[in-house]
Amino acid sequence: MKYSESLKKNRDFQNVYKNGVSCGNKYLVMYIIENGTCRNKLGISVSKKVGNSIVRHRLIRLIRESYRLQEDRFRCGLDIVVIARKSAKNKNYKDVESALLHLGYLHKIIDLG
Repeated sequence: MKYSESLKKNRDFQNVYKNGVSCGNKYLVMYIIENGTCRNKLGISVSKKVGNSIVRHRLIRLIRESYRLQEDRFRCGLDIVVIARKSAKNKNYKDVESALLHLGYLHKIIDLG
């Protein structure tokens, strides 16, 4: 990810949850908040309710790769937290990518390209 960093600290996640704006669809929920910099910070959360560690890490990799390949379409200066829902458990890359882009359109943080 050339324009983005990872969101790692619990307090950063909590700040986005508390003060951010959320939208969701069938597979993912996305929270966003302005961070006052020229870089995005991406955080990914997958609950144990979704599945075992193999399933959770697979979903994290799919979401991160979807974001990485579409990164240049997202507006800069945001903290973004993506949460996977149970229904995303057995989905392929294309489903996850289209869900992520759909949430970007809903938040109006992505170009129609």
